[in-house]
Amino acid sequence: MGGLAELLRRRIEQGGPLSVAEYMAEALGHPRFGYYMGRDPFGAKGDFTTAPEISQMFGELIGLWCAALWESLGRPEPVNLVELGPGRGTLIADVLRAARVVSGFVPALALHLVETSPLLREKQRRMLAGAAPCWHDSVEGVPAGPLLVIANEFFDALPIRQFQRAAGGWRERLVDRDGQGFKFVLSEPLAPDIGGRFAGAPEGAIIETSPLGLDIAAAPEGALVEVCPLGLEIAASIGKRVARFGGGALIVDYGHAASAIGDTLQAVKSHAFHDVLADPGEADLTAHVDFAALARAAAGAGAAVHGPLDQGAFLARLGLAARTE
Repeated sequence: MGGLAELLRRRIEQGGPLSVAEYMAEALGHPRFGYYMGRDPFGAKGDFTTAPEISQMFGELIGLWCAALWESLGRPEPVNLVELGPGRGTLIADVLRAARVVSGFVPALALHLVETSPLLREKQRRMLAGAAPCWHDSVEGVPAGPLLVIANEFFDALPIRQFQRAAGGWRERLVDRDGQGFKFVLSEPLAPDIGGRFAGAPEGAIIETSPLGLDIAAAPEGALVEVCPLGLEIAASIGKRVARFGGGALIVDYGHAASAIGDTLQAVKSHAFHDVLADPGEADLTAHVDFAALARAAAGAGAAVHGPLDQGAFLARLGLAARTE
């Protein structure tokens, strides 16, 4: 076992077990061995398929949603059209094609793509030739101004931390060496204060009753809670920009409407489930999105929140049946 697995084993030897978030971040985004850094994971020859790769109607309807929102904002020029994790660029290409039916919309757009994969950036460059996109490593790189944000299956791939209730209190779930492979272990107990905050967790990765919307004090032994600090940070950043400059964000993903206890971490390889701890960097890792937590983060930054709504209902309300005809 070499490559990323060997690097992770050495890192664990030197610094101890990794948090689940650290393991995910390396498995997906390591500059050399990360899953997204050197491969095209989409389609029949890849590991999974997303809605834009199945039908152009998905992106077309989202394009009309963007145009309608732009008109409701008073047709600002310029307006930043931002996609987080654009894949091959298929979705945004369909968005732009459909949006041309609304006079003045496409000329008003400044296209920004948040993408860290060099290989996927090149595919996007070819797909979107003529659209003059700008690439960024994070949302923070997008310039100030009104914005329309699309995030399709983006938040589910952000690193999560996991905390489990065990004998003696809550502990963080960690990844440790197991011979030539890896295994889950638990940290030492984390000491909660009166507010339910885990004093032993690093800043930015705390568990607290209020932000999670959960009564963790009543959780039974063995219960597991997931937190996505980066997802909450991005949701808050978008919410702050929307509140200040105007605009909106559409988040399409797998997840739950209300915060809940449970383990949703999973791996997919060749369109089948895969062992999360096997072959790091060779399989996609995801966790279900906590839409309620994202909503609280965005609302806390000043944005209005709508939904969540089932994808089928959302597309139907946008006119999927008529477009299919």
